[in-house]
Amino acid sequence: MIIAIDGPAGSGKSSTAREVARRLGILHLDTGAMYRAITLKCLRLGVHFDDDAGLAGMVKETRLSFSGSPPNTRIFMDGEDVSEAVRSDDVTKNVSDYCKPAVVRAAMVKQQRAIGAGADAVCEGRDIGTVVFPDARLKFFMIASAEERARRRQKDFKKLGVAKSISELVREINERDRKDSTRELAPLAKAADAEELDTTDLDFERQVAHIINKARPLLKK
Repeated sequence: MIIAIDGPAGSGKSSTAREVARRLGILHLDTGAMYRAITLKCLRLGVHFDDDAGLAGMVKETRLSFSGSPPNTRIFMDGEDVSEAVRSDDVTKNVSDYCKPAVVRAAMVKQQRAIGAGADAVCEGRDIGTVVFPDARLKFFMIASAEERARRRQKDFKKLGVAKSISELVREINERDRKDSTRELAPLAKAADAEELDTTDLDFERQVAHIINKARPLLKK
């Protein structure tokens, strides 16, 4: 069974998906981390997001894999553990541009479907319920106010030693939303059969419990 959790940056989908997977004892497929890994490699190699030929060659030669169990799942790129590197400010600011090219999305969707085939999994991203796993048994679309998402991002960046103001982060989040929602291929969108979950004033435990309560009966069938 696939549990699809979509939503914009900072809505809480990654941490929620990770904990839901841990408690249910199933796979956590962090698709956002996969796109971040591709972005990281492109930035390292100087491959621009509008260089289709360069992207095609780079993606074809890139091996992505996950190791460990939630909450300690790690992502590896070509054998290198990039779990921390993919969360850097530079990657965060550029990942939307590298998510858009069709050659990148086609390769990532293929890998995501292969990983999720035949396994119970919690998958989170921006197009899981609409494109990657449109037949997912459970679908959720998590949202939160830009200000609350900025506060969460500020905490994440602080752990990385990066200082940013709430106003700066709100601007970045709004721009990220604009890019993700208006891209031509697989834009950020709520699936028609997804349940919207507003996490602005919803504490983490209630977010997790809500999804688990919906999932447990279905996993037993």
